[in-house]
Amino acid sequence: MKIVHTIAELRAQLRGQLRTAFVPTMGNLHEGHLSLMRVAAKHGDPVVASIFVNRLQFAPHEDFDRYPRTLQDDAKKLEAEGVYVVFAPDEKELYPEPQEFRVRPPENLGDILEGEFRPGFFVGVTTVVLKLFQCVSPQVAVFGKKDYQQQMIIRRMCQQFALPTSIVSAPTIRDEDGLALSSRNQYLSVKEREEAPWLYRLLTQTANALSQMRADHSLSLDAIAELEKQAANELRHRGWAPDYFAIRRQLDLKPLEQIDLTGGLQPPPEPQMVVLAAARLGQTRLIDNLEVTFA
Repeated sequence: MKIVHTIAELRAQLRGQLRTAFVPTMGNLHEGHLSLMRVAAKHGDPVVASIFVNRLQFAPHEDFDRYPRTLQDDAKKLEAEGVYVVFAPDEKELYPEPQEFRVRPPENLGDILEGEFRPGFFVGVTTVVLKLFQCVSPQVAVFGKKDYQQQMIIRRMCQQFALPTSIVSAPTIRDEDGLALSSRNQYLSVKEREEAPWLYRLLTQTANALSQMRADHSLSLDAIAELEKQAANELRHRGWAPDYFAIRRQLDLKPLEQIDLTGGLQPPPEPQMVVLAAARLGQTRLIDNLEVTFA
């Protein structure tokens, strides 16, 4: 496995490769990241991973400076997964001058949910991903469904810019108690770690309630709003500070409308939903989601 630190080295190493599969990361790798490498290996060859903590997607009050940098340990894990090249640039390599040109997602997708509570976050994400794609020229790139809104935005960015890169979504990897794996889980205290799986339990309870309502024909916009309210209140009761707990359409993350449930002149298609949540437990902000697909 090669570890390269410059764009020139990366391009030289990948010259002539037409089926490159790419997984961008910020390092501090865990089993969730490694599962993305395995998915990538099924869709292309060679597999390239990047490790870069992207300042552009952090707000001034967020944890950019304390975000763990563990390149040596990460490299060992990636080599064990058969990764061909690790691209680990420093800031001066990727941003040799101020990054004044940036990619801005449309407001109706980039400024909702995560975008509402982390202004500018998706501008930073799409900008660095586009730049990394220009460096790697991958045929396929793999993103995890835990960052549901992010992978949707990146897929649409590729479509609108006619990039020759297909986006593959990989399933969320969880601990035995249901907690979605995340580098930020290490910030949790022992007591907070015991509490953290409640976020996924509430997602599951909400998804089950939606399915039951659909089965007994009681699903309505009011019922959906009440489920959202109850879940957010439950988090507050347990000591969390929720940013959002939202039931949205899988297609575009918009709130459901009456026509989604009842249709017009024709019977409606089964509404495919996703339940998304973000909440702070102590000083740690956790996000998660669960798709709800009716038969």
